[in-house]
Amino acid sequence: MSDLTHIDDKGRVRMVDVSAKPATERTARAQAKVVMSPAMFTMICDRSVPKGNVLETARIAGVMAAKQTSSLIPMCHPLNLTHVQVDFFPQADTHAIRLEALARCVGSTGVEMEALTAAAVAALTVYDMCKAYDRAMRITDIFLLEKSGGKSGRWQREKQTQSEI
Repeated sequence: MSDLTHIDDKGRVRMVDVSAKPATERTARAQAKVVMSPAMFTMICDRSVPKGNVLETARIAGVMAAKQTSSLIPMCHPLNLTHVQVDFFPQADTHAIRLEALARCVGSTGVEMEALTAAAVAALTVYDMCKAYDRAMRITDIFLLEKSGGKSGRWQREKQTQSEI
């Protein structure tokens, strides 16, 4: 069990000690997708959802979520984030909004969970603001796109399907 970094020699869960790791610039980018009805997609793109600007509200929620990741995920280290960004890519052909979150810090552990949390919460916020009009929306394709920094360096997901674009 000692090969797993969050498990000690006796099988107990632990937070990894990163105090000996050098601080490096670390970046992670993740995505999520919200698939919806054509009418809901139009309302979001036209900014005509009665609750307000869905995408700007989701952007703020994603940034806030990234900053709270260590409060949500038990073994995550609190990080001093230097940048969080959430962007949206409407896909008219599939009536979907692809969300992309970027997180950056200088530290001794990565920011993958912060980017994933930002993307997931931004997608949940889109759902929350639109559920009265389209309860059948689906949140899909939440995954890490790339990360850089630290001992393992850079990693980038290879595109495997159209849904990952």
